[in-house]
This record gives sequence, C-alpha cells and structure tokens, in this order.
Amino acid sequence: MDLADRRSNGNSIGEVKEMRRQLFVLLEGDRANRRAAAWVEIGVNTLILINVSAVVLESFAPLAARFGGAFRIVELVSVGIFTVEYVLRLSVSDLRYPELSKPAAVLKYALTPLALVDLAAILPFYLPLLVHLDLRAIRVLRLVRIVRILKLRALLGPFMIMETAVAKRQAELSITVFLTAITVMFSAMLMYFIEAPHQPEAFSNVLSSIWWSIATLTTVGYGDIYPVTALGRVLAAIIALAGIGLVALPTGILGSSFIEEFNASRSQAARRRRKCSGREPQIVSRHLRPRRPRRSRRSQAADREVAGRPSERKADAN
Repeated sequence: MDLADRRSNGNSIGEVKEMRRQLFVLLEGDRANRRAAAWVEIGVNTLILINVSAVVLESFAPLAARFGGAFRIVELVSVGIFTVEYVLRLSVSDLRYPELSKPAAVLKYALTPLALVDLAAILPFYLPLLVHLDLRAIRVLRLVRIVRILKLRALLGPFMIMETAVAKRQAELSITVFLTAITVMFSAMLMYFIEAPHQPEAFSNVLSSIWWSIATLTTVGYGDIYPVTALGRVLAAIIALAGIGLVALPTGILGSSFIEEFNASRSQAARRRRKCSGREPQIVSRHLRPRRPRRSRRSQAADREVAGRPSERKADAN
C-alpha cells in the first residue's frame, strides 16, 4: 500500500511539473508549442486593445454616462484576466531562472521591466480598495491604466533594438546633449541681458530665458515670449538656425544606429530560420577537409603497369 501511495504521489508530482512546464511554454511563446502560444498572445493583445479603447472612450462624458456599465464590465474582466496572468507568470518564474531558488526567481522576475508593467496595469484597480484616496488621485490612477498598452509583447523586440542602439551610441549622444545644454544656457543668458531692460515681464529672469531658448532651439516657437529689439531678433535667428543642426545631430545618430541594429537583428533571425530548417550553409576550411590517403611508390608503379598492359597487347597484335 505504501508503494502504491508513493507511486501515485510521484505520478501526481510529475503531472504538476508537466502542467507548469506547458504553462510556461504558453506564456513565454516557446518554439515547441508556437501555435498555442500565438493564440494566447493574440487573445491578450486583443484584450489590451479593447481595454485601452475603453479608457479613451470613457473620457467622453456622454459615452461615459450612457455606457458606464459596459465600461465597468470591461474593466473588471480585464483586471481579472491580467491578475491571473501576472500570478501565473510569477508561479512559473523558477522555470525562467532554473539556477535560482523559488523565492529568488520570483523576486528577480517581479523586478523585470515586463513584470513591473504587468503590475502597473492592475495596480490602479486594487490601490483604491486598499488605501483611501481622494477623487483627484483616483482620476490619476484611472489615467494610468493607459500603460496597459505596454503589455503588448510585440513591442518588446523594437524596444530592445532601440535600447541597444542607444547604448552603442552613448558617447556620441552625450556629446550632443552637452553641446545642447551649453547652447541653451549661453543663449538664455545673452537674451536675458539684451531683452530684460525692454521686456521685464517676459524676460524677468534667466529661467524664463531658458524656456524661450529651448522653444527656439527645438524650432517650436510657441510665441508666448519673443524678442522685440533688433539685436535680440538677430540672436534669435542665429539660435533658431543652430537649433536645426543640434536637433538633427542626435536624430541622425539614433537613426543610423537603429537601422544597423535592425538589419543585424533581421540577419540573425534569418540565420536561425535557416539553421532550424537544415539549410544553413556549412563553410569548411580547406585545412579541415579530409585528405586522400597517400599511396606508396610500389602501388603507384603497379597502377602504371596495369594501365600500360592494353597498349602492349595492341602493339603485339599489330
């Protein structure tokens, strides 16, 4: 009886492990079960888009008054599904980090950016139930629900490419940020000393001039603050022309780096597909090719003798 109990317990433990493994495959989109994982991802993405659309439509007062109950049902269903997904991802986090213990794996996954986004997607619903908040804080939390769009796993690849592109061009971007900061401060101080005597309300201090300098360098030009003196307008024209180059520098750096990383990612994906399909071209060095065995001189002489016998027979016949 004890042996039977042990076998049944072992079978149940094995079934639980297999269920957790299959759940991990579904949530992570493993290649072994790509179709089922794709359906799960499509369902979650559809729910995210429906939820974000409901948040946007709820901001219209007539629609909120008419379809408030429907929006509430969408909110409850979405929060319920997102909560279950978050808990399930935490429960199988030890399969993601097999080298760590269960608590350490859960903590490590909970601090990842994707897990924090999942938590931010459900936190605005539970926080007012746990902590007493005023109406303004509740409205802010309801607007925070828009971060659920970041749960779209399809955005993960482009975000990772952009992160790599920024990391590789960090030095160049730091130089452009430094040059932009110097230009903003220098132009703001000059404009303050030029325009403050004529417009004490508009250019009351250097911080107000910094606001004007940023709006001019980025070629936005809101028009709330502008110079009226001839020297100030000449300086504004120079700063506006310089702003075109300063804005174009980081744009070009990031654009070229992003294209390089995108092409490298596509090439790597194509190599993986060829390797999985068995069509990966194998390049073998000539030093690794199998060499023909060298034959002895006696064997070579015997071959020449055999090759020469038909000619000797022809000569005898003639």
